[in-house]
Amino acid sequence: MEQRQHPRYPVHFQSSFSSVNLVGGEGSLVDLSLRGCRIATLIDVHPGTTLELRIHLSDEEPALKVEQGVVRWHRDRQFGLEFASLQPEEWARLQHAVKELERKSPAQPPVC
Repeated sequence: MEQRQHPRYPVHFQSSFSSVNLVGGEGSLVDLSLRGCRIATLIDVHPGTTLELRIHLSDEEPALKVEQGVVRWHRDRQFGLEFASLQPEEWARLQHAVKELERKSPAQPPVC
């Protein structure tokens, strides 16, 4: 059984996602890690789909942009997204956000 390498932290961030000519919509991030996230949405997103994701961390700053993420699973109106490509400045913002989450709450145990 594969274990996650990075802890996921519970969050409530709004997000929007899109894939060229395939799917697009909005959702709510329910957990976040350095390598991926889980999004709750009414949109049907299939595993293997490549998405661009925008995470709205706060109202005071622009959305964090994940240039490319790959949907790994979809069930119960949620999907898991693995981050594949971020610009260096966006990667730094993600690292900072996760460090803040780590500082504020204990890590959730890795879940398969």
